[in-house]
Amino acid sequence: MELNRKPFHHNRAVLCGRVAAAPVPSHTNHSQLFCRFPLSVPRLSGQCDVVNIIAPQTLLDAHPLCEGEWVSLTGQLRSYNNKSGVGPRLIISVLARTLVPSEDEACNVVRLAGTVCKTPTFRRTPLGREICDVILAVNRRYGRADYLPCISWGAVAEQTALLDVGAPMALEGRIQSRTYTKSLSGSQTEQRTAYEVSVMRPASPEEFSCDIF
Repeated sequence: MELNRKPFHHNRAVLCGRVAAAPVPSHTNHSQLFCRFPLSVPRLSGQCDVVNIIAPQTLLDAHPLCEGEWVSLTGQLRSYNNKSGVGPRLIISVLARTLVPSEDEACNVVRLAGTVCKTPTFRRTPLGREICDVILAVNRRYGRADYLPCISWGAVAEQTALLDVGAPMALEGRIQSRTYTKSLSGSQTEQRTAYEVSVMRPASPEEFSCDIF
């Protein structure tokens, strides 16, 4: 993690996994149709992370997808603030730039560089393991930015906790999905899925200068 330099912004993801459901229309932007589908990416533990994928229809026309198909894709993480009151407030997805059928092994790699936009939250588990949550702001074109929740453990968590708001931060990790129970009005509850970037290691912007993603 870089502490004393001008912030450098970078956002790349490469995924390889199984299409968990066929693509369906999502939205239209500048007269271009985008579709969404879930991609299931196995972990070494045997569990799977189910990642939201957004892809332009033109990309899907070139490579039509069906449920159960194994694909590789590259893209960028995107955040969306859900104001509907239904489901999670922060929606994280991957905007696909390339997408092809594949027989490669499962892959889930994210490289980010941006600025810390909220004071890191440091805590310990009941077993004493260090954890730190941080929100990373990563700029993109047209003056917009994506706000991406990241989580780190151990020595990396201790290092992250020292960062101030506005400090640059570069990392390599993976997209992680987890389910939780949300309490609603009365005694009602709802199962929801949260997404975050699990930090595997700190990085330096120089590593991303020749990013092949």
